[in-house]
Amino acid sequence: MLPENSQLVFSKSEIDIALDILADKLNEQLEGEKPLVLTVMQGGLIFAGQLIPRLRCMLEIDYIHATRYNNETSGSELSWKAYPVASLQGRTVVILDDILDEGKTLEALINYCEEQGAKKVVSAVLLRKLHDRCIGAECIDNALTDNVALTVEDNYVFGFGMDYNGNYRHLDSIYKIV
Repeated sequence: MLPENSQLVFSKSEIDIALDILADKLNEQLEGEKPLVLTVMQGGLIFAGQLIPRLRCMLEIDYIHATRYNNETSGSELSWKAYPVASLQGRTVVILDDILDEGKTLEALINYCEEQGAKKVVSAVLLRKLHDRCIGAECIDNALTDNVALTVEDNYVFGFGMDYNGNYRHLDSIYKIV
């Protein structure tokens, strides 16, 4: 049962179409590569699970767990929960995350990968939130990632891996709190 104050933003079929388009874009970028794909836990799990089978390159899968939300509805300091087991040294690394909101988590993840010796870092997100609270101009001009499946207005969203107070990650569609 959904919260009473929720409203559908993207249906499963709309998300599937966006994932097909995003996968085509990533397949072009990763042609000839054997990347290490890092799923950002926990929110990126459903997104990665749906996107990875659409990628045509040989790849290795690992995860990283860094969060600013900890099942809350607003972000705070970045908390590192787990680092990848695989070496990033000399690798092309693909970061898959659920949402680009202010960009702080994604920026930290990209910096971490570069510090670990990744030769190239590609990032992709399911959703990019449209607002002006991003770090610097990075989110506004999409410099942190140009691999965005969908954009969403500045509302709290949940479903398809994203939670609302620790719940609803399992939903196959995306909803907003109104």
